[in-house]
Amino acid sequence: MNAQLVQLVVNGISVGSIIALGAVGLTLTYGILRLSNFAHGDFLTLGAYLTLLVNSTGINIWLSMILAAVGTVAAMLLSEKLLWSRMRSIRATSTTFIIISIGLALFLRNGIIFFWGGSNQKYNVPVAPALDFWGIKIPQVKLLVIVLAILVILLLHYLLQNTKIGKAMRAVADDIDLARVSGINVDQVILWTWVIAGSLTSLGGSMLGLSEAVRPNMGWFLILPLFASVILGGIGNPYGAIAAAFIIGIVQEVSTPLLGSQYKQGVALLIMILVLLIRPKGLFKGTI
Repeated sequence: MNAQLVQLVVNGISVGSIIALGAVGLTLTYGILRLSNFAHGDFLTLGAYLTLLVNSTGINIWLSMILAAVGTVAAMLLSEKLLWSRMRSIRATSTTFIIISIGLALFLRNGIIFFWGGSNQKYNVPVAPALDFWGIKIPQVKLLVIVLAILVILLLHYLLQNTKIGKAMRAVADDIDLARVSGINVDQVILWTWVIAGSLTSLGGSMLGLSEAVRPNMGWFLILPLFASVILGGIGNPYGAIAAAFIIGIVQEVSTPLLGSQYKQGVALLIMILVLLIRPKGLFKGTI
C-alpha cells in the first residue's frame, strides 16, 4: 500500500468521523421521531458558528465546543416545541414534515449568513505541525477529530446499551405505542433524543470547522453523505450509520485522485444506490 493511498485512507477516516457524528443524530431522530430532517446539516453548521462565536471571545476551543453544543441543543428543542410537536399532534404527513424541514434549513442558513456573513472564517487556534508516521503526514487536527469521534461513539454505545434512557429510546424506536402503554415516558425520550442528536451534530460541525474553514453552506454540502450513511447503515440504526459513514468517508477520499474532489458527493450517492440495489434495507438491520 503506497504512501498516497494510506494518506487518503487517513483523510477518509477523519471525514468519516465527522459524517458519523452527524449521521447518528439524523438516524436517531428518524428512528424515534420518524422525522427525515433536512435541516440537520444546517444545525451542524450552527454548531460550527456557535463555536466560532464563543471562541472569538478568547475562550478555549474545547470549552467553546461544549457551549456551542448547549446552544445547538437549545435551538433543536425550540424547533421541537414550535414545529415538530405541533405537527405530530395534528398527525401531519411525512411529506409535510419534509417540506417544513427544508424551510427550516433555509431559515437557519440565511440566518447564519445574516449574522456572520458569507465569507469563510477560522477558529482562533494555533497552527500545529503535521505528525510524520513513516512518511505519512497526519495533521494533528485530523488525529484529534478521529480520537474525539471514537470517544463520543463509545460513550453513545454505553448510553444506549446500559442506561435507563437508552433502553427507553430503543423501546420507543421499536414501537412507540407499545412503549407508551408500557409506562415509558415518551416525552422524556423525545427530549433526550434531541439532546443527544443536537450534541453530536454540533460536535460534528465544530470538528468540521477545525478541519476546514467555517462557512454557511458547510452542513448543506454534508447532507447527502449524512442521508447516504443513514440509509446505507439501516434507517434508525446508529451503529450502522457509523459504519456506513466511515465507508463513505474513505471511499470518497480514495476516489479523489481518479475522479477529482468535485465528484465526492456523487460517490456517496453511487455507493448508496449500489448497496440498495443489493440490500434494499441497507447493510444492517434498521432501528436501534
